[in-house]
Amino acid sequence: MKEILLNVSSKEKRCAVLKFGKLQDLIVERKSNRQLTGNIYRGEVMNILHNIQSAFIAINEGENGFIHISDIVENTQKFQEMFDMEFDWDYDVSSIKTRELKDADISKFMEIGHPVLVQVVKEPIGSKGARLTSNITIPGRYLVLLPNAPHRGVSRKIIDRSERDRLKKIIRAFEMPQKMGLICRTASANASTDELIAEATELLKTWEKIQEDFKNSEGPSCLYRESDLIKKAVLRAINKKYTRMLVDDYKTYQYCRQVYNRYKGDHTLKLECYRDKIPMFERFAVENEIERCLRRKIWLQSGGYLFFDKTEAMYTIDVNSGRGSSSRENIDVEETLVRINMEAADEIARQLRIRNIGGLVICDFIDMRYRRNQRRVLDTLKEAMKEDSAKCTILGMSDFGLVEMTRQRTRESLIQTLFTNCPYCSGKGMIKNFESTSIEIERAIKRLMSLHNESKVELTTHPQVDEYLGKGDKSHFEKIARSLKGEITFKSNDELHLNGFEFYSLADGQKIEW
Repeated sequence: MKEILLNVSSKEKRCAVLKFGKLQDLIVERKSNRQLTGNIYRGEVMNILHNIQSAFIAINEGENGFIHISDIVENTQKFQEMFDMEFDWDYDVSSIKTRELKDADISKFMEIGHPVLVQVVKEPIGSKGARLTSNITIPGRYLVLLPNAPHRGVSRKIIDRSERDRLKKIIRAFEMPQKMGLICRTASANASTDELIAEATELLKTWEKIQEDFKNSEGPSCLYRESDLIKKAVLRAINKKYTRMLVDDYKTYQYCRQVYNRYKGDHTLKLECYRDKIPMFERFAVENEIERCLRRKIWLQSGGYLFFDKTEAMYTIDVNSGRGSSSRENIDVEETLVRINMEAADEIARQLRIRNIGGLVICDFIDMRYRRNQRRVLDTLKEAMKEDSAKCTILGMSDFGLVEMTRQRTRESLIQTLFTNCPYCSGKGMIKNFESTSIEIERAIKRLMSLHNESKVELTTHPQVDEYLGKGDKSHFEKIARSLKGEITFKSNDELHLNGFEFYSLADGQKIEW
């Protein structure tokens, strides 16, 4: 049983997917960082980088967007990546002339200051702007319109041959300009001919309006916005045949009902407005699960645990046996470790979805002796990752038990959305210990009294540091001051950082800059 919980507040919308009551996926969208992927803009070329055949384009969404020549010159493989599926095209995808792309010059397509029609294919993350393309796509529930590409194809996820043939005949029969194309999405397998024709007509009208707005607008502006989180959640529940959808905001519930009535088809979704006094995410233990997913250490039921760590280049996930042990004597150590690894593989796939970790990921599983056991763990991981909507690539397991994988970055990770770097430790997660601070203070005292001729000073530190210094360091500092023919007194201030300290002149009370 799968269900969706929609939590709506003034500044945030949260969509949680539960399977048998356990959190499987989480999407957090805030007003300050609403999703841009799929939006179409009238952009303005700000800068062209000839050495890497790229350009920066202003779209009035914070940092300038980035476009590469491969996103301008026709590149069919981009469409397959964008929609996380493989398409059965009406022509050979391998026939793309890569030589034309290699020899192309971006200055032939763009000039600084000129307006361009672009679409966001990758969210801005951190200080990086959005990734853009000029290969526009306008998705509907059943179809995707390709205004600038003449391709017509059917998703390979539709495996029924007769259904594939039916859809191919329908999209080939559409009366459209030759330069335009259509893709049949997986959901189109259950759609009637009339529904497909109606959606194709609607997508064409949307494209005509985008073109008209592009001609009439001035400066960077948004011409088309992709479906919002709420509509996507309703369509996801319908397409994947979820059992129930709960919404804790009545106005949002009414909107969900309108979307559902339009697209419901033959699936009956139990759509309810949550009215209990206990907050919905607390009632279903989602808040506790979110808090758990923000930790670096995740315990497993077997007694083992996962440890998540992030570097500049990749995420690393370490699997440890922890308290895991065999409860029955007839289960050998190897089998125990395999079971911990298999449970870890399932949990890793779930954590990647909830945390929305993207990029390169290295999983360090517990060492196993036999190759067959390594294959069992790897197969478990691959099977668990099939539920992920983001595109994933998993390589084999090395002799050291390492598995390399990549996961498509669709938006900021959960940690990037909820947290910011600590202004004290600058994201390191650590500060200097008291001993290090004391050593720095000693050096500063010597510098002040010997080089700056400050003979009488007052040292101000955080109360906890002051307490630590009182165990012997204060008398040591007084001896140093006397040896330099000076005097030092001590004071505490709880507004100071634990690593911070200040000196004041005893003569005039002014702060000493050193």
